Amino acid sequence: MEILLRGLFRGNAVLFIIVLGLGGGFQVGCHNTLISSPSPFIKSFINSSWTQRYGQAPGENTVTFLWSAIVSVYAFGGLLGSTAVQWVTGRLGRKRAMIWNSVVNIVGLGIMIGSKFADSFEMVLLSRFLFGLNSGLGGSLHNIYLGESSPKEIRGMVTLTVSSFKAIGKLTGQFAGLSEILGREDLWNVLLCVPAFVSIIQMISLPYFPEAPRYLLIEKGNIEECRKALQYLWGPGNYKLEIEEMLLEQSALRGERSKTLMELFRDRRVHWQLLTLFVIYEALQFSGISAISVYSFSIFQEAGIPLDKIRYVTLGVGVSEILTNITCGLLIDRVGRRVLLWGGFGAMSVIMTLITVALELKDHSFWIPYGTVGLVFLFVICFGGGPAGVIPSLSHEILVQSYRSASFVFIGILMWTSFGVLGFIFPFFLASLKSFSFLFFSAVCFTASLFVFFIVPETKGKTLLEISEDFKKIGVCRSSAEEKCLETRL
Repeated sequence: MEILLRGLFRGNAVLFIIVLGLGGGFQVGCHNTLISSPSPFIKSFINSSWTQRYGQAPGENTVTFLWSAIVSVYAFGGLLGSTAVQWVTGRLGRKRAMIWNSVVNIVGLGIMIGSKFADSFEMVLLSRFLFGLNSGLGGSLHNIYLGESSPKEIRGMVTLTVSSFKAIGKLTGQFAGLSEILGREDLWNVLLCVPAFVSIIQMISLPYFPEAPRYLLIEKGNIEECRKALQYLWGPGNYKLEIEEMLLEQSALRGERSKTLMELFRDRRVHWQLLTLFVIYEALQFSGISAISVYSFSIFQEAGIPLDKIRYVTLGVGVSEILTNITCGLLIDRVGRRVLLWGGFGAMSVIMTLITVALELKDHSFWIPYGTVGLVFLFVICFGGGPAGVIPSLSHEILVQSYRSASFVFIGILMWTSFGVLGFIFPFFLASLKSFSFLFFSAVCFTASLFVFFIVPETKGKTLLEISEDFKKIGVCRSSAEEKCLETRL
């Protein structure tokens, strides 16, 4: 807490966190939300642009195909951006990579604004691709840069701001999409550029901040620059303990270069860490948060909320996620990561089951729809205050420096591939199973809760080397020719 207060009142950590958040998590959350509001206007634009160019209206299938391409090309760009993070950070470092990533977003802004004047749906496609590239790269850079700049005592609280800025981005997208703001036919291209305007702030501000301290010492070997970076961010001090921890990690790595993705997969010493990332990230994607987004409108309608007020209730859901993230930030370095993870997934599993029952019984009593509204809010609270809040911290902590860039490539592939797959299959899944689809999500959350409870070690307040040793203690008996049998850690 002393370090946190010193950073708040004597250093520049708060400004640093805000600037990074605007270029990382905020962009991802806002871009993901913005596309739904102006969809009728974009389809109309595709129709008019095609008609003006070819002299005849496009068929319904053509419009649907181009609209789907505009939606999905963002995920394709995100996948490419996330897989490029290791190459980009290796050549540019953390700070310069984020600055150039902001330039990509601003270029996309110019193309999107110009698309309407040029009557070109192709420019919309290109801009969406660049926005996806920016989000995929920026989301990983945000987590890496922030995690490598925070002391271990408050690492959980600091890295949690990644999720907070994603939630703020979602809420900003929902708010900007209101018809009273930018959700109008004459402003749809400006609406889609809201996150890119924020990149201008980051591009101007980031040059005044230091490079990530851990990167400066462990990969560049510059102790003095590392100390200066810590002092700039967290206030005056010699930071002897922090630097000693980094030197121990640097010594343990023995000058190892950053691993490639294939080297990461082949290294048996980190298989449990990779499995942990796989289970938790896939559980997040398939937790049912997308189903909640789809069903929330009809749930609120069934509860008797007027149609013109539902969008404001939806904003309330977004606000609750932000407030829960803040609460999680106050708890994560006190209660630890494991409790918030397995408890959050377990609660989400129970809530999903209750929502299924409530949707099936909604006509049996007048109070059931209102109870379902409460369950929706409760699910979002458990999601934001549990797994979604903890995962940025865990992603940074469970692998040492030489594996980190490759691990974020792996995380990016998981996130963006799952995002694309879920977006494609979810409508069919929902149409066939309807409210019973929530039982599938409940099973996913329950499985993840059990995995975390029985397998994943606690990382609170530990150095990265100590965490790595804890993962090695997970029970796997290997042949005596390779390694001795390790005790099971439950």
